[in-house]
Amino acid sequence: MSTVIAAGITIEGEITSDEDLQVGGTVRGKLSSKDAVAIDAGAVVEADVQASSLTIGGHLVGNSQVAERVDLLAGARVIGNVKAARITIAEGAQFKGNVDMDV
Repeated sequence: MSTVIAAGITIEGEITSDEDLQVGGTVRGKLSSKDAVAIDAGAVVEADVQASSLTIGGHLVGNSQVAERVDLLAGARVIGNVKAARITIAEGAQFKGNVDMDV
């Protein structure tokens, strides 16, 4: 089961989820999930993100604290610090920030 914030939807504030969270729209504030978070291509997240794993295909401005892994897909644009056990950055992704892998 997963929660979907579809394209065309904008949410401002704090989002907390106990299940997978897929963002296709815009989120501003804070994003927290006990499971995986996926930021789709075309999505914009201006928030600090906390999750078990994070996949980014869209835009993220904010710091990420992830228990397992962060995957930046081709076309992803990330500005912020990432704290995770593992990180992959695909060719074509843009990243500006620091990486802390001491989890």
